[in-house]
Amino acid sequence: MLPDMDGLQICEQVRLTNTQTPILFLTAKDTPADRIQGLKRGADDYLAKPFHLEELLLRVQILLRRGQVSQTSIQTLDTYTFGQNQVDFNHYQAKNHAGETFILTKKETLLLKLLIERRGEVVSRNQILQTVWGYDVYPSTRTIDNFILSFRKYFELNPKEPKYFQSIRGVGYKFETVNSEQ
Repeated sequence: MLPDMDGLQICEQVRLTNTQTPILFLTAKDTPADRIQGLKRGADDYLAKPFHLEELLLRVQILLRRGQVSQTSIQTLDTYTFGQNQVDFNHYQAKNHAGETFILTKKETLLLKLLIERRGEVVSRNQILQTVWGYDVYPSTRTIDNFILSFRKYFELNPKEPKYFQSIRGVGYKFETVNSEQ
C-alpha cells in the first residue's frame, strides 16, 4: 500500500540482491493469504496491526540475533542447477546442456534469479518490470520477451518447445522444472 510499489515488490527486489538483511512486514493486511505472500516473497517475519509494542521489539530483537549467525549457515541462491544447465549468480556465469560457458548480464542474472526463486509460479510482466528494472525505469515489455528468448537459446534443448521457460499468454512467464530437478 505504498505509493509507487507495494511492500511485497520491494521485498522481492531486495531479496534478489540481498538475502541477509532481515525483513519484517509491519502491516494492516492480516489475512492468512497476505502473511503467506509476504513470507513467500522473502520476509523473515510478518506482524499485523494492531500489535503490542513489546511483541514488535521482541521480533526485531530475534531478527537481529538471527542476522548475527555465521555466514556458513545462511542459505542463499548462489548457484542453481536444472537439467544439465548451471547458473552461478555471484559470478554472472552459466553453463548450458552442451557444456558451453557464457557470461550473463546483470539484468539477465536478476531476471533468471527471480524466475527460479518463484519456480512453478506465474510471474507477470508487471512484476518482472518492477522487480528487475525498478518502478521508475520501464523498458518495453518486448525487452522481457527478448530476455526469455535468450534464456531459451541458452538453456533449452529445443528453444521452439521450451521445457523450462514457459510463456503464459497475456500474463507473463513461469520457470518450470521436472520434479526430480527441484
